[in-house]
Amino acid sequence: MSEVPRQLRPEELRQWEAAIQEADRHNIFCRCRECDREWVSSKPEACQCGSKRVEHIACWQFPDG
Repeated sequence: MSEVPRQLRPEELRQWEAAIQEADRHNIFCRCRECDREWVSSKPEACQCGSKRVEHIACWQFPDG
């Protein structure tokens, strides 16, 4: 028999949203559009090559595995 998913209580939902926001602040995937260098940072930043043309994506958006 399959398990029925349950709804989050309002406080559980707030905690989940806070955890996602915290992950966004500390795990940013960066890719330089000039030299294709890739790295993870806790904040958006320029590339070591000096380029400011850097794509920033929150790491939580990537699936595990």
